[in-house]
Amino acid sequence: MFEFVRTHNRLLFFVLLLVIFPSFVFFGVQGYSRFNDASTVPVAKVDGQKITRAEWDAALRRQIEQIRQNSPGLDPKVFDSPEVRRAALDQMVRERVLFAAANRGHITISDTRLMRELQGIPQLAALKRPDGSFDIDAYKAMLQAQGRTAESFEALLKQDLALKQVTGAIADTTLPGGAAGRLALNALLEQREVQVLRFDAKDQAAGVSPTEAELAAYHKAHEADFRTAEQAAIEYVVLDLKAIEKNIPAPESELRKYYDENLKSRYTTAEERRASHILVAAAKDAPAEQRAKAKARAEQLLADVRKNPSSFADVAKKNSDDTASAPQGGDLDFNARGGFVAKALEDAVFAMKPGEIGNLVESEFGYHVVRLDAARGGEAKPYEAVRKEIEVELKKQGAMKEFAAAATEFQSLVNLKSDSLAPVIEKFKLDKRTATVQRMPQPGASDALASAKLLEAVFAADTLKNKLNTEAIEFGPNQLVSARVVQHMPARVQPLSEVLELARSRVVAEQAAARARKAGAAKLAELQKADSTAGLPAMISVTRTSAQAQPRELVEAVLRADASKLPLWIGVDLGGAGYALARIAAVKPPAADAPQVAQLLPRYAQAFAAAEAQAYVKALERRFKVSVDAAAAAASAPAN
Repeated sequence: MFEFVRTHNRLLFFVLLLVIFPSFVFFGVQGYSRFNDASTVPVAKVDGQKITRAEWDAALRRQIEQIRQNSPGLDPKVFDSPEVRRAALDQMVRERVLFAAANRGHITISDTRLMRELQGIPQLAALKRPDGSFDIDAYKAMLQAQGRTAESFEALLKQDLALKQVTGAIADTTLPGGAAGRLALNALLEQREVQVLRFDAKDQAAGVSPTEAELAAYHKAHEADFRTAEQAAIEYVVLDLKAIEKNIPAPESELRKYYDENLKSRYTTAEERRASHILVAAAKDAPAEQRAKAKARAEQLLADVRKNPSSFADVAKKNSDDTASAPQGGDLDFNARGGFVAKALEDAVFAMKPGEIGNLVESEFGYHVVRLDAARGGEAKPYEAVRKEIEVELKKQGAMKEFAAAATEFQSLVNLKSDSLAPVIEKFKLDKRTATVQRMPQPGASDALASAKLLEAVFAADTLKNKLNTEAIEFGPNQLVSARVVQHMPARVQPLSEVLELARSRVVAEQAAARARKAGAAKLAELQKADSTAGLPAMISVTRTSAQAQPRELVEAVLRADASKLPLWIGVDLGGAGYALARIAAVKPPAADAPQVAQLLPRYAQAFAAAEAQAYVKALERRFKVSVDAAAAAASAPAN
């Protein structure tokens, strides 16, 4: 069991994270803030209790750190925005509202319910012993490996279950009846038979020729569209572990020494044994008479399979008390040392030869009849096969040791020789990189260019004016960058001469769309007076789930139209695309037994329940007098 904990340590961490994170954001931060001397400025109140800026920042930092752990390649700074920060605050408010409701409603979670929830988690269910009991020691060891105690984890889980119970009572009891659901789905699935006549702007473009005055007027009226963002052409250098690794020596003698010292632990495959067993269960604290009977039965089974070895699997299926392995003929699959459920069983297996049926083994679970089926592993990889891997590892270790000193010298050089990056490039043999940047990270930016701190330093007044090096800025773990401005390009409105063709294309598109609307409106007036289908395309059926390649604006207008009197002509402005006419000929509600209705009813019910739960939380927010200080929230410092 403990091998399971060690093997699945990372997986179990994420399971625990998913189980307790929603409430831990609140409860963990609350405990943290008691020992934190950060700002106590309140940004929100729930039921008279403050949420301070320190608590909010701590919650966001915790979320960003968890993002770093779960997705190491993802830059957490993409989450450092006002929208994300406000979402984190809203989440804290919601949790405190639910917590207040749970306290007012005296909602508690019994130990029985808690144990049921724990055993319902697949990874924790795997901690059950062969006799069906829960391995408390393995459970505590697993939590200890994550720096937790069973008491603290169970308290957090109880709190989380209590919060879920507040909204669960609403979400689980507000499912709409079939008639209400079908009525709502009728609007979604209703079909309307239409014929569409399009007046596309692109067909009108050939006849449009804007004058110089029109182009100038458009340019003046839309200056914002022709404004270039402020930019800076920069050169920059990055000091990271890879840069230092290039300068770390790796003598052959050191590589060979490392190989010899780690031969068994790293470069020798673990020896594994595949065994089958027949368990006759007998608890270690069972009466002596009961254990004696179990032992006698096991000895008889041992004699039977030794007499007829080919019957081992059948005997295991019929007689083994290990319900997990019995259906497989007692097969325990391959396991390394530490992977067997009992130490005595493991010792016996690793002392046997393949095909051998060993002597009776006694363990805390009872008596085992054991057969070793196969053995593998134990081979050492040759030095030549792992030499490159060792070289990379030693260089990485050396870089880690030297990085702190290198970082200090890097900072000193970019400050002392502030008018050039050449000294730091020469010292650390770095590559000079170039880029054109704006004040905010651009879509697709990565590494140092995605750092808001670097861009803030680049666009600082002194850096722009004197073209000096920025300070060494940390943009990731063991990653420093310094940059200097080569050319500064302030924001400006491009003159018409520079954007003449762009302005012309926009004016042509605008005037072509106006012509299309005018032609379409005239045709609509004509057809509304005298309904005619001459020259119209074939009839199509549109619904909200099937637009038949028609513009969304057209489909929505067709489905919203009052179809009490048919046929009906409507006109729809498609904006820059032009204009469209639609002749609505028939309306077809979905059949009561339509497969789509049956498929969508459960999803509609879930959406309805979620909306009810959300409305209930909003009502609770009013009840507990939630208030958010928008000014204080906006002034909160970034949480990076």
